[in-house]
Amino acid sequence: MVGPFEYRWRAPETLISVEDYRRAAARRVPRLVWDYIEGGADDLVTVRRNRTSFSRWSLRARMMTAHPERRLSTTVAGVELALPVLLAPTGALGLSHWSGDLAAARAAEAAGTRLVLSTASSWSIEEVAAGTRADHFFQLYPGGDETATLMQRAWRCGYRALFVTVDVPVIGNREGERRFGYTRTGTIGRTLTLTPREALDMARHPRWVVDLYRHGRGSMRNLLAESGVGATFQSIEILHREIDRATFAWDDLEWIREHWPGTVYVKGVLDPEDAARAVGIGCEGVVVSNHGGRQLDHSLSALDALAPIVAAVGDRAEVLLDGGIRRGTDIVKALALGARAVLIGRAQIYGLIVGHERGVVDVLDIFRAELDRALTLMGVQSVHELDRSWLIPVASPSWDEVASPD
Repeated sequence: MVGPFEYRWRAPETLISVEDYRRAAARRVPRLVWDYIEGGADDLVTVRRNRTSFSRWSLRARMMTAHPERRLSTTVAGVELALPVLLAPTGALGLSHWSGDLAAARAAEAAGTRLVLSTASSWSIEEVAAGTRADHFFQLYPGGDETATLMQRAWRCGYRALFVTVDVPVIGNREGERRFGYTRTGTIGRTLTLTPREALDMARHPRWVVDLYRHGRGSMRNLLAESGVGATFQSIEILHREIDRATFAWDDLEWIREHWPGTVYVKGVLDPEDAARAVGIGCEGVVVSNHGGRQLDHSLSALDALAPIVAAVGDRAEVLLDGGIRRGTDIVKALALGARAVLIGRAQIYGLIVGHERGVVDVLDIFRAELDRALTLMGVQSVHELDRSWLIPVASPSWDEVASPD
């Protein structure tokens, strides 16, 4: 399938890690976009915890296991994936690069996985479905007047797994976004206002400015069909009006479970009791996530919340992890603690900014190579062999705490 924005691009030899992509991406977009991508709530404590929590685990390594080939594939929502990595739902992805969600979905297909399309996507449910071959997944911000309509549109277009985000009863205090008007402060219809310094910063990124005006992919197309800078802020107002009301409750989730014919995942769970209740009403999976540190600051990191939730529901539902994944070894640790697969948000944005569709593919290939190499060095043949016995706590790395895999 030839798309409207495909072009021949090969990653420079200097781009060999996700961190390389992050640094390159930071130079290609204005500061107001970068603050939106990298920012979080309040003092960014949870943002940092999502990363540092991985450092508290060491990997066990067994030698001479003679596994010339590793199995990286898994299934999520009954869909076979070539690697245990999904692209997370990311709102207003077209602000990072205009090709946005459609490019990300095609990249996911090329890498053998799937995109979870955001309610706040820059390409609509219908546009992504028409521009891709596979059936991707859909993320729903529930509770508003458009809930039923969005569900119906997604089902008609072939999305069979629904990821219901439940951790936004109110928008977190994302100060970086508020400074540029991304987050509502009470003024309806606010337009973008820039200081001279900010205007100069935008002038240093002419390609981004031209693409924003030419392609009009800054708005959230599932909520507003219009394009343009004004539509970007109008769609933000619509999104906030739909979800920023703190009224979504368990009976609403039950209604969604009853009316969605496919698989339902509850995204944004950090407490085992919430996970158990969601599975108890029929949800097939949970996504352990703190919204990338963008909601409640000082909450648990996603990784720290994972094991208790797996203990509570792992034998009855699929458990996924979303938060802080930057290396293949991060994936290993998440899977060893019980996750079926992980979702990547910021990492896919880095690839999109730098190399568009091909850049996202390259980021996924980096994760694939790092995961495969880590399993080889550990002596593990399949991701399905990973469990707690392959991890050693850094704080207390005694062999007494490591269960024998035999």
